[in-house]
Amino acid sequence: MKLVRYGEAGAERPGAIDSAGGVRDLSRHIPDVSGAVLDTQSLQRLREVRVDSLPAVAASVRLGPCVGSVGKFVCVGLNYLDHVREAGVAVPSEPVLFMKATSAISGPTDALVIPPGAKAVDWEVELGVVIGTLTRNVSEDSALNCVAGYCVVNDVSERAWQLQGTGQWVKGKSADTFGPIGPWMVTRDEIADPQKLKLWLAVNGQMRQQSSTGQMIFPVKHLVSYISKFMTLHPGDVISTGTPPGVGMGAKPPVYLKRGDIVTLGVEGLGQQRQIVE
Repeated sequence: MKLVRYGEAGAERPGAIDSAGGVRDLSRHIPDVSGAVLDTQSLQRLREVRVDSLPAVAASVRLGPCVGSVGKFVCVGLNYLDHVREAGVAVPSEPVLFMKATSAISGPTDALVIPPGAKAVDWEVELGVVIGTLTRNVSEDSALNCVAGYCVVNDVSERAWQLQGTGQWVKGKSADTFGPIGPWMVTRDEIADPQKLKLWLAVNGQMRQQSSTGQMIFPVKHLVSYISKFMTLHPGDVISTGTPPGVGMGAKPPVYLKRGDIVTLGVEGLGQQRQIVE
């Protein structure tokens, strides 16, 4: 099942993608795509809904972030071997974690806004993992059972803020619009193996990133288990699992986003995003 949120920013309604790729309204069945709606039993009840019989939504409607009321936006750095080499740092012995402000979350086609003073805004296509069950100290063997679904994430980064000065990653990752998620959340049952998904990103039509989640240093089940040892994960929390090589910072010389650029990105089976840089 592909779950979406549509409508004006801050007033999104829940929806689902029908067999023809259109959006159908789910608001008679759930209040939002968030929180307890994402637990296993709730999703099972939703699968019994005949999506194609729901009220149709105009094709021109804006799609918002695919998950609402996200409590935590946990990110993983340096999780693809070739990206580690691109960055010129040592291969991590355990996952590198940081948080991204939830106020950074935006829709998959919302504008990507360069904040005042920014000079090195970069792109990062990533697989997003949406938690569906209260998760604490879970084993790797059980970790994927705690996942509600998956989505596309663009972990937009301001490299100067991230790496210069005190070098705190959260500063470079948390500006408004720096966390597009969606277009939809695909439920776990439709993704046979999260480690066999192709992902890509292009800027102005030029391919910049092409890889597979099979290249992750730490796979999804390890990440969910590992993170749950340090914090309780709640339904609707999002984990962004790291980016492959091809970021602007890794180019020689580095290439960063400028106003007017168009960023397109996608993950196999999870849809595509498109952002115009402002």
